[in-house]
Amino acid sequence: MPIIEIKDLTFAYDKEIVLENVNLEVEAKDFLAIIGPNGGGKSTLLKLILGVNKVQKGSIKVFGEAPHKGLSRIGYVPQNTNINTDFPIKVLEVVLMGHVGEKRPLFGYGKDEIACAMGVLEQVGMQPFAHHKIGSLSGGQRQRVMIARALCAHPNILILDEPTSSIDIRGQKEIYELLKMLNEHITVIVVSHDISVILEYANKAAHVNRQLSFHDISNKKRTFHTHENQEHFCEIELLQMLGAEECSDCGPQKNGSAVWKESK
Repeated sequence: MPIIEIKDLTFAYDKEIVLENVNLEVEAKDFLAIIGPNGGGKSTLLKLILGVNKVQKGSIKVFGEAPHKGLSRIGYVPQNTNINTDFPIKVLEVVLMGHVGEKRPLFGYGKDEIACAMGVLEQVGMQPFAHHKIGSLSGGQRQRVMIARALCAHPNILILDEPTSSIDIRGQKEIYELLKMLNEHITVIVVSHDISVILEYANKAAHVNRQLSFHDISNKKRTFHTHENQEHFCEIELLQMLGAEECSDCGPQKNGSAVWKESK
């Protein structure tokens, strides 16, 4: 049984259709990458899965229930995690915010919550920085802290929106290696524009541009499903057609994946 099941989903803002006839299934321990152009509906799809936006047509089931009922089992890391770096808050305090439903404002956090926060900080390699101010960290380190905060609720699904934006190349690699490790135990869904990383880490991908095209990019099976009568061409198909070859837009292959160059 899929842990996320989307059927015939259509959604519009003020009668302008953003998503049309979207179908998608996500299974336990999938690493799903969602790509597509800006304004194509990626963020709207996430909001619908998270229950932020209400379904207008079609259906979404998270663990067999309406999205808002499954929200406690989802950890979410938004795209804009930049905070006021001058604000004197420590890393541990940021992570403890992940206990939203359990904290006791008048009496602070209990030993169990603190132990949990320290545990997830260790899991993401940030425990030595627990008592550092969040503003003293690099962008990649802050993103790890935000992932730790999302893990505090012990989610079954971790959803991240552009987790490596504004992070240097080394930091991006470290974040995706972390997500690969976490994927051994939980489902990971990532919105990203990094094509080479998607092909290296994800086992499934969805190209969203109003309609959704699903791609199984696991080693055992690679299939392409597009909307009926839709003329579809996206980056995943392009890179897979390239195989081990090179072209003017792609650098040398690494582990079977093209290294995409920025246009000059």
